[in-house]
Amino acid sequence: MNVWSVVLVAAPIVAAIVTVKRGAKVLAGVFGLVALLPLWALLTAVGLPLLLVAGAVAALVGWHRWSRSAATVTRWGARSRRKAGVASTLDITRHAGSVAMRRRSGSVRPSLAGLGWRDRARLPVVEVAVRLCRAGLVWVWSSVEDVTLIFGGPRTGKSGWLAGQILDAPGAVLVTSTRTDLHALTAARRAARGPVLVFNAVGLGDLASTVTFNPVDGCVDPVTAGERATDMLAATTRAGGSGDREFWDAQGRRVLAALLHAAALGDRSMRDVLGWLADPGKAAKDVTVLLRRSPEPAFELDLGQFLTTNDRTRSSITSTIMPALGWLTSPAACVAAGLTEQPGCARPLNVAELIAGNGTVFLVGGDEAQVAPLVCALTGHVARQARRIAATRPGGRLDPPLRLALDEAALICPVPLESWTADMGGRGVNIVAAFQSRAQLLARYGQHDAATILNNAGAVMVFGGTRDRDDLQFWSTLTGDRDEPADTVDPIGRTTARTSRKTAVLSPAQIANLPVGRVLVIRRGIAPVIGRAQMLWQRRDVRRAAFAADHPELVERYERLAAWCRELPARTARRLGRRRPVRPARAVLTAGPVVAEIERVDEWPAPPRLVVIDSAAPDTDDDADGHRPTG
Repeated sequence: MNVWSVVLVAAPIVAAIVTVKRGAKVLAGVFGLVALLPLWALLTAVGLPLLLVAGAVAALVGWHRWSRSAATVTRWGARSRRKAGVASTLDITRHAGSVAMRRRSGSVRPSLAGLGWRDRARLPVVEVAVRLCRAGLVWVWSSVEDVTLIFGGPRTGKSGWLAGQILDAPGAVLVTSTRTDLHALTAARRAARGPVLVFNAVGLGDLASTVTFNPVDGCVDPVTAGERATDMLAATTRAGGSGDREFWDAQGRRVLAALLHAAALGDRSMRDVLGWLADPGKAAKDVTVLLRRSPEPAFELDLGQFLTTNDRTRSSITSTIMPALGWLTSPAACVAAGLTEQPGCARPLNVAELIAGNGTVFLVGGDEAQVAPLVCALTGHVARQARRIAATRPGGRLDPPLRLALDEAALICPVPLESWTADMGGRGVNIVAAFQSRAQLLARYGQHDAATILNNAGAVMVFGGTRDRDDLQFWSTLTGDRDEPADTVDPIGRTTARTSRKTAVLSPAQIANLPVGRVLVIRRGIAPVIGRAQMLWQRRDVRRAAFAADHPELVERYERLAAWCRELPARTARRLGRRRPVRPARAVLTAGPVVAEIERVDEWPAPPRLVVIDSAAPDTDDDADGHRPTG
């Protein structure tokens, strides 16, 4: 092959590439067709193996250019301009749709790993995912192993949406709230799945506590005592304090853990812990003796340092711990903690039974009775016990998963989400936490821990109504930018230039003024989505149940009609059988020593029966001459 042959082959190809880049698609197609003509001659001259090698090299070079950074950024920019910066229907279907969630069912729930494709297609999506919102006709989902955070002010729809997630939970559920509305909306329907328990530490409404939780229980274990002290103090401290504040918090955790450990070893109560804290002299006599039974000598050293320090330091440590014990002055909290007997059958909460029975426990708390330390300690106890149980299960996960529906998480149960959001999802513990605003998250956890929580979240839902400028600017920044046409118009009204400018996909004002029911979803793996959150009362099953409760007579008529329709095919078959009677007949076939008789019965549509009879056996149907009738 000479130089002119190479030029003849390469020239149309180069011309096609140049014309495509300049936008002349028709001319590029013509050059492409011309470039195909010399291929046969090239194949004949070079040979198929060499041509295949050259094609593989060209494909490798093309894949490299397609996947390099410049090409990726160019494609993303073009896609953003084409889709206005939001996720398309195809994006939602591929990454956050029902098919994508079912595809991951085997990894998030080990018991579903052996399902065939037909069974997986019939699997309800709520078994493996959390329903976020609906965009058009497509639902947006988040996996049960991802953390979901909800941000929205009062009366924006958070509770109505969260109630639906409580009903959809495939396993056990722990619900925290400052009101009884979630219990009223979901308790009756959750009772069909498993036991419904109540821990009402503020005595709100007419709900009586059916389970109790004593913070001293389990503190014989030194690790549990340290975790319990951390949870109780976390509910009374705010992040962002000075270095001195962090020092006193650390000292308070050490002393409170030692006191809880001593109370557990001596079978004492929380009232004894409060008495030891108020009277150091009594603590020196009682606690020192009890801690000598402990397998951990560090507790005795911590208490000795607390008792022997100067009065000013001891007072600072005491003032740090005292707010965590403020709930002891509330009668309802003492009843919920088992310190005061109440009529009824309240018993300590068993986490293993709760998980095994797919039960639901409602934790009702509030700031008015200072019960946040008690609710926070119980939430931490359930989550940590669930994590220990998950370690013994296949895949190290709870199956079905435990759902933590933490409404008003920053007010009544500020559990360590900065660490839980990174670990609990892989253990089969699904966290759905609701906050009033990002500013509330920052005030409770601090800037660094709040950033960690947001980074670990798989999906964030923002309801309208936010008025904080920093929050709105933060969410607007996460939505990204898009290209918006910008025309230059002369005084007469004629367009003199057409350009584009960068603008936010959603401005802060648009996020603040989201209509009621609309949410902004920022989910991992796809562009932002503007959808409609489904409230509990908008669900078909809930509306059907409400209609049945309001119109029982119509439901009874419908059930009778449905039963009549189910019996209609059988009734029709019987009538057709009576209208078409079958004449009794009997055919006899003789073949050697065996006679086959075919009997037709009067019962339609039963098939004919084939009866094999030995010819040597006597037959009662023979006539008087000993001959068998022939039909």
